[in-house]
Amino acid sequence: MHDDQTFAEHESAVRSYCRRFPMVFTQARGSHLYDEAGREYIDFLSCAGAVNYGHNPPAQKAAMIAYLESDGIQAALDMHTGAKRAFIDSFAATILRPRGMAHRLQFTGPTGTSVVESAIKLARKVTGRRNVIAFTNGFHGMSGTSLGLTGNRYHRQDYQDSHVSRMPFEGYMGEGFDTIAYLRRLLADNSSGIDLPAAVIVETVQGEGGVNVASAAWLQALRELTREYGILLVIDDIQAGCGRTGDFFSFEFAGITPDLVCLSKSLSGYGLPFSLLLIAPEFDCWRPAEDNGTFRGNTLAFVSARVALETYWSDAQLQGDIRRREKLVRAALATWHAAFPGQIKATRGRGLFHGIEFADAAVAESVAQACIARQLVIERCGPDDEVLKLMPPLTIADAVLQQGLGIIQAALDECLAGQAVRKAA
Repeated sequence: MHDDQTFAEHESAVRSYCRRFPMVFTQARGSHLYDEAGREYIDFLSCAGAVNYGHNPPAQKAAMIAYLESDGIQAALDMHTGAKRAFIDSFAATILRPRGMAHRLQFTGPTGTSVVESAIKLARKVTGRRNVIAFTNGFHGMSGTSLGLTGNRYHRQDYQDSHVSRMPFEGYMGEGFDTIAYLRRLLADNSSGIDLPAAVIVETVQGEGGVNVASAAWLQALRELTREYGILLVIDDIQAGCGRTGDFFSFEFAGITPDLVCLSKSLSGYGLPFSLLLIAPEFDCWRPAEDNGTFRGNTLAFVSARVALETYWSDAQLQGDIRRREKLVRAALATWHAAFPGQIKATRGRGLFHGIEFADAAVAESVAQACIARQLVIERCGPDDEVLKLMPPLTIADAVLQQGLGIIQAALDECLAGQAVRKAA
């Protein structure tokens, strides 16, 4: 039995993940977590996408230990440091130049919501406009402007940024409804009530919203529309980026170049707080210190992030591994969708970022709990938590991935097989 008295007595009621995973974890290596009783769990959560390369990856850990032991500077505000220069050089050589991107790098506050706040603040400064277009089921953070951009009513509060117009994401209105054409009509009509926005912000795969996937054609049409109207296109790649969909950026498959790109979560390569805003050069119009914060640029994260880039993105090895593992996941999803018609409404995703949508949110919860009971850490998402979200580490061994998929299969058999028999009867 776990002992959670300390947490229950002293920690705020706002705590969340510990309610779904009440065990007390003490160690983590690769694709596994370990609780204080020594039990091993397969990780299909990846710290909500913050440890894409697994827990305590050896190369990053060794580099950080060496840096700490050398008394490498950590607290540096945004001063020049050797660690920052090494990261910038590596990011430019490994990520930007091979993709033909000339974006400038702004190190914002260390969280995902911080970089979104900075992106929208800059877009408003560049254009002189206030309104921002965000999409249904989008999630962009829990602070003022970011919260205004977030769709879920559970999170939204009365005081968030109100200068947001909500538009339907691809597929939200059902098949055959062109949501980009709808947005175009609203922008073209002076009586639509939609003010010309400073920016459109979008996740190419909506993680918290239910693993909703934008197509290449939809993203291309959105890029064309924003360029036509002088609107900055902001891609929130906080959860879908850093390799999660198979390429470093989730928008690469569509062949588009955003004006601003928000990165965080797995950017550090180790789970350290670290965020970065990529800015097309023509929009880098900040005045010195106009957007700042004490922890803009985590020096230890510069060290781990540089090693992650050099380890995983200097060649195509990881991308090939992700695509091979994606085929294993897709095969399992197709089998489950066919085996449980009616109970599983849809399966979808890209790379190692997939969801199983259940017809009944209560069933999704029971399946998740059955997985956790079998020592697989996995979470739900979607408007009503009706989607089981699969986000294993990108570096997970094929055998461990198959083991985790086998646990989901057992949970589905336990929770759904009886219902299927009864419905068939």
